[in-house]
Amino acid sequence: MARKILIAGNWKMNGLLQDGTNLAKEVANEVKKLGKPECEFLVCPPFTLLDRVKKALRGSKVALGAQDCHMAEKGAHTGDISPLMLKDLGCTYALIGHSERRTNHGESNELVCKKALSLHASGLKAVICIGETLEERESGKTIEVCTNQIMGSVPETANATNTVIAYEPVWAIGTGKTPTATEVQETHAAIRKVVAKKLGKSVANKMRLLYGGSVKPSNATELLALEDVDGALIGGASLKATDFMSIAQSVCGK
Repeated sequence: MARKILIAGNWKMNGLLQDGTNLAKEVANEVKKLGKPECEFLVCPPFTLLDRVKKALRGSKVALGAQDCHMAEKGAHTGDISPLMLKDLGCTYALIGHSERRTNHGESNELVCKKALSLHASGLKAVICIGETLEERESGKTIEVCTNQIMGSVPETANATNTVIAYEPVWAIGTGKTPTATEVQETHAAIRKVVAKKLGKSVANKMRLLYGGSVKPSNATELLALEDVDGALIGGASLKATDFMSIAQSVCGK
């Protein structure tokens, strides 16, 4: 079943105002050169850059996303940002459940699920991240971990329109290491079966599954050609417009 490729950039905690503005403008200009690309684009800058990046992307076909959100609509949550606030800023997506949030901030599957529910209720799309650690992988628990994260993090409100799942093996993020293409395909196929079990086969067949974890121009063509890989969540390589677009052009055409 045809699923439109999504090329997403997670800028993480990088970029001051001028840096972020320049990067967003470069990406927007390069995407415009593609004419009518066969894929969708998304950039997720830090909260401090959302407004500037929104203005820099104006008129382009690049969507704006946040890197996290709170589960509440409003209230006494100092330092947090609600989905409605993100929507008000022009965001259409938000990343949740990234391994760096799960590890560094102790976020549970239950919390990620509540965030997804809040995003859906606000009309935003959730990119729910899952993935195993090196220890879990070496213990043969990759599928078990991903299954538990999907069953616990993906709400019943999820469908192919409001939810994207991003598989990012924790041990591959920013390390330069990646699973083989065969391993990535096997894991994505297993993930799709779990989604079918939870949400139904029809939803699973339509839902986009992204791969993340040291995606770069040199391996993008092979990874994005896999049957059950519907795009990429790109970290470090998204901080350079040339690298980000090189990855995109490997599947979106010139």
